[in-house]
Amino acid sequence: MLKRLLTVQKVLGLLLILFSVSMLPPAVVALIYQDGALLPFLYAFALILGIGVLNWLIANHASHELRVRDGFLVVVLFWVVLGLSGALPFWLSPEPRLSLTDSVFESISGLTTTGATVILGIDELPHSMLWYRQQLQWLGGMGIIVLAVAVLPMLGIGGMQLYRAEMPGPMKETKLTPRITETAKALWYIYLGLTIACALAYWLAGMDGFDAIGHAFSTVAIGGFSTHDDSMGYFDSTLIEMIAVFFMLVAGMNFALHFVAFRRRSLLAYRHDSELRFYLFLMIVVTTIVTLALFYTDTYILWDDAFTHALFQTVSIGTTTGFTTDAFYYWPPFIEILLIFLAFVGGCAGSTGGGIKVIRLLLLIKQGLREIGRLIHPNAQLPVRVGGKVINHRVVDAVWGFFSLYIATFTLMYLALAATGLDLLTAFSAVAACMNNLGPGLGTVGAHYADMHDTGIWILCVAMLLGRLEIFTLLVLFSPAFWRR
Repeated sequence: MLKRLLTVQKVLGLLLILFSVSMLPPAVVALIYQDGALLPFLYAFALILGIGVLNWLIANHASHELRVRDGFLVVVLFWVVLGLSGALPFWLSPEPRLSLTDSVFESISGLTTTGATVILGIDELPHSMLWYRQQLQWLGGMGIIVLAVAVLPMLGIGGMQLYRAEMPGPMKETKLTPRITETAKALWYIYLGLTIACALAYWLAGMDGFDAIGHAFSTVAIGGFSTHDDSMGYFDSTLIEMIAVFFMLVAGMNFALHFVAFRRRSLLAYRHDSELRFYLFLMIVVTTIVTLALFYTDTYILWDDAFTHALFQTVSIGTTTGFTTDAFYYWPPFIEILLIFLAFVGGCAGSTGGGIKVIRLLLLIKQGLREIGRLIHPNAQLPVRVGGKVINHRVVDAVWGFFSLYIATFTLMYLALAATGLDLLTAFSAVAACMNNLGPGLGTVGAHYADMHDTGIWILCVAMLLGRLEIFTLLVLFSPAFWRR
């Protein structure tokens, strides 16, 4: 057991050393803009690097082979340690002045690509701090562990155990390439390519270079942080909003599909994917409902205004990005609740989105229909099929297990937050927005979380981590069987 823990400590040290490098780009930005925020990043770099090197030196001699259960431990420890480490620049910086609790919240919100913020006056922040917030989301987007999977094998540490714990979705056994290192690299090349394309599109549509890169980071990561208090509404440009809609939709798709389409130079992979078809179907149906509701409640007088706001907000919340062009939390209550429920579904498996994932909802619906079929034909063999393929009953069982745990965990979090004295709408939407890695909620957490008390902030930090690690990865550590030999 001790050998295993030392190996985990060694991996953690290496990952912290890697993460410390992420403090250097904002430091360069601070130098370029002379915004006076250089020192917090240099201090954070030195501190994180020092802790990483110390951990690595202590456990350097450990060479125990990582098993699947060690992968869970590394991933959870890394996200927790990373959330705390990432808070250092916020805490050390004079602008914004954040408490330790708020700094940790902002950091975890960035890394888990939630996009909930406690900062008021984002427009007045130093450029380096704005860059750092956007960069946190970009790094968190595809899972820093997947990036590390491409690097760690070179250091003699197998990566598959980390990769299994980190990738979002129920069917993560499907490898894109035979070697896990190649898989991670392939995913990151696609991720990087999408980011560059998105930044160029924003820039050509009228954003300045800094805003274009910053918003590309948080669009492709499905994060939702912005360099402005008014989010995407600041630019007041339908073209920019439609570019955002396109890239949010693409980032909410399974990255394995992008990989297959790219490798085969063919779009057929998209056409034949059941999850993608259901994902787009949900977006179209909800956009139509929201457009009609906005128009007939006189929220918007013109059809095209109702449609563009409905489309943008549906895709932004449905993919769990969390950008806003308007204060949707002041829209008619039916629309607010509909959009929050859409966020529970989230993006496709293997995407940068949060939520339960589209494939899981599809499997739950098909399983429900099968049970109805069994009532009519008790002796019939009725397999669950997705895309013409029979789904193993173990996958269906795992999805039911995940769903029940998700609902149970959500209920406990909701009750815990409500017990602190928050009104029920704020408590419900705050837990929904954080657990689904969405960001903006309803009630007093619509625009920001600055008014949330410290107890609530810590509860929501746990909710964000649970959502990002898909419940099981975190809860498995609380099972006594996990710690037995």
